[in-house]
Amino acid sequence: MRALVANARMYSPDAVTAAAWRALLQWVAKRSGIALELIEHASPLPLHTLWGRADLGCAFMCGYPFARMRPQPRLLAVPVPSPKRYGGTPFYWTEFVVRAGSPLHSIDDTFGKRMAYTTETSQSGYQAPRHFLAPYARARGGPLFERMVGPLVTPRNVAAAIVSAEADVGPLDSYALDLLRKHERELTAQLRTIASTLPTPMPPLVAASAIDADVAQCVSESLYGVGDADELKSVRDELLIDRFVAADPRSYDELLTRADEADRLGYARLT
Repeated sequence: MRALVANARMYSPDAVTAAAWRALLQWVAKRSGIALELIEHASPLPLHTLWGRADLGCAFMCGYPFARMRPQPRLLAVPVPSPKRYGGTPFYWTEFVVRAGSPLHSIDDTFGKRMAYTTETSQSGYQAPRHFLAPYARARGGPLFERMVGPLVTPRNVAAAIVSAEADVGPLDSYALDLLRKHERELTAQLRTIASTLPTPMPPLVAASAIDADVAQCVSESLYGVGDADELKSVRDELLIDRFVAADPRSYDELLTRADEADRLGYARLT
């Protein structure tokens, strides 16, 4: 059987985490007996071209495009972050961050300023902020921000734009932010969280819908074994991952419901 492709770009903000994901996915390939070819798909290459590959064997996918995509990719597993603030659950949220020395201390303080974002199809970098901000926009009856800064594509680029004063505030995936806090402390020491959205299910690892169900199950079972593998302890530590668990595709429908709520409030785009 031809090798299937694998990629963890979504949560590889630096060289250390990228190497750790390669080690984890190589272990999954060996454990499952499924040939997985680790490919580069670096920014600014669009993620939707990766998610649309017929030979996709294992890759992170944002929950919002997953919920919208038809046919949906095969869900393999979802990570459970290890930091205590996740409570041992496969959920995350968006944090609105500003520069550490900024005079902005609440979301209301950011109105009239410059808001960064990743891409419009991103749950954490656009859709979750849109749902959070929709009631404020409805109450104000007009745009919330002086201008939008983006698309910046990655959470790290959002963080860098805020630190460099290209933007005043921006949304960051909480798990991506924790990875940056672990591996790029000089950058994250210059950031401060002023608000957070409601939690939603973590982005899952997926395979193409056309992949054989038995093949996908082998990959899933290997991912479920990551949390108990002694040889992966250092890898889990680098990635702030406790384990992988099964994911329910219906849980991501809530993301579409929240997007619809923002639409009904008249906030179709971040402005």
